[in-house]
Amino acid sequence: MTARRAIGILNHVLGPVMRGPSSSHTAGAYHIACMARSMLCARPRRATFAFDPAGSYAATYAAQGADRGFAMGLLGRPLIDETFFTVLAEAPGSGLELRFEVRRLEAADHPNTVHIELAAEDGSVLRLSAKSIGGGEVEITRVNGWPAAFNGSAYEVLAETTPAIAPAVVEILSGDGAGLGEAQTLARGDAAAVTVRRRSALEPQTRQALGRLPGGARVWESAPVYFVATCQPLFASAAEMVRLAEDQRLSLGELALEYEASLLGLDRADVLDEVLRRYAIMERSVECGLSPGFSGMKLLPPCAGTIFAAEAAGRLSARSLHTRAAARAMAVMHVDSTMGVVCAAPTGGSAGTLPGTLVTLAEERGLSREQSALAMLAAGAVGLIVAQRATFAAEVAGCQVEIGAAGAMAAAAVVDGVGGTARQCCDAAAIAFQNTMGSVCDLLHGTVEIPCHTRNAAAAANAFVCADLILGGYQNLIPLDETIDAVYAVGRMLPPELRCTSQGGLAVTPSARALKPRCPQQGCSPCP
Repeated sequence: MTARRAIGILNHVLGPVMRGPSSSHTAGAYHIACMARSMLCARPRRATFAFDPAGSYAATYAAQGADRGFAMGLLGRPLIDETFFTVLAEAPGSGLELRFEVRRLEAADHPNTVHIELAAEDGSVLRLSAKSIGGGEVEITRVNGWPAAFNGSAYEVLAETTPAIAPAVVEILSGDGAGLGEAQTLARGDAAAVTVRRRSALEPQTRQALGRLPGGARVWESAPVYFVATCQPLFASAAEMVRLAEDQRLSLGELALEYEASLLGLDRADVLDEVLRRYAIMERSVECGLSPGFSGMKLLPPCAGTIFAAEAAGRLSARSLHTRAAARAMAVMHVDSTMGVVCAAPTGGSAGTLPGTLVTLAEERGLSREQSALAMLAAGAVGLIVAQRATFAAEVAGCQVEIGAAGAMAAAAVVDGVGGTARQCCDAAAIAFQNTMGSVCDLLHGTVEIPCHTRNAAAAANAFVCADLILGGYQNLIPLDETIDAVYAVGRMLPPELRCTSQGGLAVTPSARALKPRCPQQGCSPCP
């Protein structure tokens, strides 16, 4: 069973607003835990999380804050709350016993697979299998042993019952018209499970009706962690996207606005407001990372502010918007590395590229807030295609689908921001991607600092280069769809050592191994 993926810009590409350093680890873990807590209908008193030794979670769950993300979600706290830094110590006092294990897991088909067992005060037990698939996206794949496909973009229900009663359960769960698609029924001996996706939560009378059935039905309902997608997407490929934009005489940003409003059933003004809320997070993270008093990284000394000041003073090789974009991108990664608040765009490991590009573009071209929002939506439109055809998870396909994808998105944003066409946006994104194909994820000591900071910086600067090449007349002959397919294929060929496990590449050089990470408590970001 596979999850219905109605990919949205606000749900899956330009967000979530999160704590760094990794959307797969902090945001993804948090989303899984929020969904699990909602299914239990109570705060659990005991939670065990198990990771496969061959996966990414086993190597990085502590260094990248997945353990804290899980704890915040189970306790019902916002991920960006300051108690993120103390939650593991506070959990026992809040009545939650946490345990993290590394052991061989069955059917661990993704590097970010986790098996979870939750026990509530009333004695009920919930066992889940889940995976964080990149950019904060998640899938719950089993509920108490039953196959499931919960992805957090609807109210998702699994009712445990018997084969004889299952048709009546389907009728009750789908009878109020809130269903999204058809209910699914699975039978196993004298037991059965019914799953259904809904646009709204089950009403008390619906639960009562299920309880009155002979033998009843045990209901597990997962609340959404994203906006609920109520319509089918307007397009599913870059080729379709460009044709639609040209037919309707829309820029890529304008088409992306139409796409998102249609998919989520929102007014265009509401979509723009939400995009600008996330853009404001980006601006604040740029400002924070450039501040003179910034501290708290494990490996790197802060340097974004000094680079930015040196460019302003004319002490570098040339005055350059490329350097300003690079420094701003690096500033956001400073914040990300210290578990500060950033906007994943599309991931935590690539959170600096788009802010560095957009803030610099707005400054250079004097863009209005709406123009900046539309440029950001154009970037999101490219991200939609990546999400549909590939992945944002470096654990699956290397750095090319995180920072590489962010660079492609940023190139499209530049083209849109200066008045280019949707076709030019996609061509700029394609050549940006082509130039990062094959890049590995080899972060040092499991932390998103080296080489992630400079890669984000280079991607932001390169976004302007690729945009200008296309605007100036370069003809891209490998379209974006085919480029993304090739990037994904190359990424799947990379060995596990080069996919976010810190077991290859720069991470295993003598100098990298000699580095001694600083305890994050020795310094902290001055920004909230």
